[in-house]
Amino acid sequence: MPSADVSVRVAWADDAHAIAVVQVRGWADSYRDLLPEGALPDDVDAVAAAWHGSLTRPTDARNRVLVALERNRVVGFAVTMPATDPDCDPIADGEIAEFVMDPPERRLGHGSRLLQAAADTLIADRFTRAVTWVIASDDARRAFLTSAGWAADTAHRELDLDGTGTTTVKQVRLHTALA
Repeated sequence: MPSADVSVRVAWADDAHAIAVVQVRGWADSYRDLLPEGALPDDVDAVAAAWHGSLTRPTDARNRVLVALERNRVVGFAVTMPATDPDCDPIADGEIAEFVMDPPERRLGHGSRLLQAAADTLIADRFTRAVTWVIASDDARRAFLTSAGWAADTAHRELDLDGTGTTTVKQVRLHTALA
């Protein structure tokens, strides 16, 4: 019986366009009910250029981008890095800063593999705790993370996405101990 050809690996600069496609589609799906039309990037080439720059010149050796693959096709990505919140310890606390799945690829196991790989990457970078921010109303994302052992840690924030106070997103922080 043939096995599925799925994996997770560190992203290469050549993955920039594929990551951008997933980001544009994933963000459009995740944020469509929260943000006004036109608030999200939709120019895949511009997003790909930004990704290419960050993949070729990371600002910290512990900033990593992982890609979930179905055969050689990128179906999701995660960004791990030292946690940046003022109440976090950047030596002990790592963060999953982005976790985006291509909408048609959700609920197929890619997200679980990607989440485990992100945790393994944070452990390899010697972090002992991981945090991530989730939109407060995203029950599906929160359920996915809590089923994997994450829990709310009482931190919350409201992001002003356009600088005017008219487009805001409420988020809660989840955390987990890394073994």
